[in-house]
Amino acid sequence: MQRKSYKPLTLPKLSWEKNVSSDVLGELVIQPLEPGFGVTLGNALRRVMLSSIEGSAVTSVIIKGVNNEFSTLKGVVEDTLQIILNIKGIVIKNETGLPGSMNLSIKGESIVRAGDITADEHLSVVNKDHVLAHLGQDGELEIQFFVESGRGYVPAQWPRGASLQEDGRIYVDAMFSPVRRVEYTIEKTRVGQEIDYDKLAIRIHTNGAFHPRDVVHYGTSVLRTQLEHFLLATEIPFNVISKTEEAEHEAETFTGPRGPTEGLPVELFLKPIDELEFSVRAHNCLLNAGLKRVIDLVNKTEDELLKIKNLGRKSLREVKEILAAFGLRLGMNVKELDLKKMIKEQEEI
Repeated sequence: MQRKSYKPLTLPKLSWEKNVSSDVLGELVIQPLEPGFGVTLGNALRRVMLSSIEGSAVTSVIIKGVNNEFSTLKGVVEDTLQIILNIKGIVIKNETGLPGSMNLSIKGESIVRAGDITADEHLSVVNKDHVLAHLGQDGELEIQFFVESGRGYVPAQWPRGASLQEDGRIYVDAMFSPVRRVEYTIEKTRVGQEIDYDKLAIRIHTNGAFHPRDVVHYGTSVLRTQLEHFLLATEIPFNVISKTEEAEHEAETFTGPRGPTEGLPVELFLKPIDELEFSVRAHNCLLNAGLKRVIDLVNKTEDELLKIKNLGRKSLREVKEILAAFGLRLGMNVKELDLKKMIKEQEEI
């Protein structure tokens, strides 16, 4: 029986914006995507990253001299309720995901911060400058923190039937998720002559306990795991089909030895930049700088383009995206003499 033939899908490429990169912020750009896939993937990933990423938080505390959250402590400016609210703001990085404990012991006039806490080996406090309390000269604060892992928001888990615990433990609401906010935007991008493909940009804000890259990896793993159960038969190997199609397309466009031109049609480099259909602003800036042909443009670097009058980062991004749609990039270092030799060799053949 002949095997059914399937049409390939466009496989996206992922890149992280270098200008938006830290332990608490990252922006992932995915392009090109099949038309409509920007909303489908962006919304699914956003919802999973906001709700399903595991994290660690303080779930209960024992404060020396206190047996309920409405008590006060001598020499401490804040009451117990305010201290507990401050404790909820502690950001914890857990290397193993296992439960653990932390301790704090401070005497005398001081500002008590999260950095004063000593933790188990697999735990560490991220926001060390976070203020927990203010002590006077006769103040003393001794706290034992109990840390657990989980997902999302979990209310204080008080044992049933007992409002006061024998060990004086106070249970705390826990916000486990390390993700603060996720935003995504969708723009249209070009693939060859088609202009209705999607470009998806996802910006991830975390509390520092998880790197944005790890959040994306975790969220993608959750989605993939769930979707696998929807397969009612052997999975259609779209990755293989699409990669094979892409390789065949590259072979068809290969016109000479691999080098700076990377197998692209030689004539493309000698065409005027008008054929790349830049916006009016970007087009005029490039022409005023003497960049009239594709080869003139691809031989420039990002820094060189940014020095062009009135060409800002937004226009630079547009230039890079349109070049990428044609398989081009900045800084290709293509020699015009080499192109002319290749054209001559093709004419002789």
